[in-house]
Amino acid sequence: MFAKSAAGWSSGVKQYAVVTGNYWAFTLTDGALRMLVVLYFHQLGYSPLSIAFLFLFYEIFGVVNNLVGGFVGARIGLNRTMHLGLALQVAALFMLTLPAALLTVPWVMAAQALSGIAKDLNKMSAKTAIKTLVPRQQQAVLFKWVALLTGSKNALKGVGFFVGGGLLALWGFQTAVLFMAIMLGIIWLASILLLKNDLGKAKNPLKFSEVFSKNWVINFLSAARLFLFAARDVWFVVALPVYLSEQLGWNFWWVGGFLASWIMGYGLVQSLAPAITGTSSGRLPGGKAALGWAVGLAVVTAGLAAGLNSGLPVAWVLISGLLVFAIVFAVNSSLHSYLIVSYARADGASLDVGFYYMANALGRLLGTVLSGWVYQQAGLVGCLWVATGLIIFAALFSMGLVRSIARTAHGPSR
Repeated sequence: MFAKSAAGWSSGVKQYAVVTGNYWAFTLTDGALRMLVVLYFHQLGYSPLSIAFLFLFYEIFGVVNNLVGGFVGARIGLNRTMHLGLALQVAALFMLTLPAALLTVPWVMAAQALSGIAKDLNKMSAKTAIKTLVPRQQQAVLFKWVALLTGSKNALKGVGFFVGGGLLALWGFQTAVLFMAIMLGIIWLASILLLKNDLGKAKNPLKFSEVFSKNWVINFLSAARLFLFAARDVWFVVALPVYLSEQLGWNFWWVGGFLASWIMGYGLVQSLAPAITGTSSGRLPGGKAALGWAVGLAVVTAGLAAGLNSGLPVAWVLISGLLVFAIVFAVNSSLHSYLIVSYARADGASLDVGFYYMANALGRLLGTVLSGWVYQQAGLVGCLWVATGLIIFAALFSMGLVRSIARTAHGPSR
């Protein structure tokens, strides 16, 4: 009996390993493409707000897609949603291989829309797959698996930032994008051959109305996630790379290298989040931990904003402050990712996960638009003060979790 169970578990892990590999490959292209677009169009003379609008459809379609994608994943299986995401990303990359004269704002926005849909199909598929592999009573294992997936993904996204800056400097925009499209296309074809199981396919019929969560605990967590990621992207998406290039005079290699290192370090901390929060000693985090880490992040962000106006060397204040921000934000993010997978319903988990990542995408949308506008009006310091306010909202919604969730030996209660 044990041998049969082990064999089944091994098969499931192999399938999940393929999903994770696909997610990693996609993440590399996603990070590289974002850096390519920001730096290339800044080089062409686009304003920060105009660059932000290039990503507008990327985030808008991410909001819609997470709702629809969670439902589709529960109906047809996560392997198919993964394949669809890879195919759409390949198409988006090929759209951007046109000569510069043909890369109009509407065309780039349309390509980014496809990329946004692709990204969230991949993220939802990979995160939900863990739910099908880890028994509910093994919450410590679940947290570790989610943290490892999330952390490794963001580390690779950081590598993608570096690759994007490097490819732009070496080959130029169109050649770099074409290379990524071909490589990801090969991985997509390999995935079709390797992924065979209908991971995460719901056993019972589902209605589309079920994509909107009726579990108010998930609603509170989703709202906190929205403001958390809006707080990051309000300074990170457009403001920071433009500031480093425009105000500090960094070239493409330096900007891409710094942002890559930041994301990689952030991903490493995410992987270590279970140890940082005390899971290894038998304590499982819940709403109180989410609140505490959000408050800590607000303090760090406000301190960074104040430090940039203190008269100290700007580069040193910015770099050291962002390192501290990366650590605290990474724990916040990893903790949220664990909680949503833990709280999600057993059958059709992708519905709850999709709703949660819809809120995540809505936060990115809000942060992206604010990043370009606030930077033009108040600079990087203004972006950081806005981020502080958004994190305070995330903390307020986390208070709802504190009042309703008691930690038990089997994880947070629902």
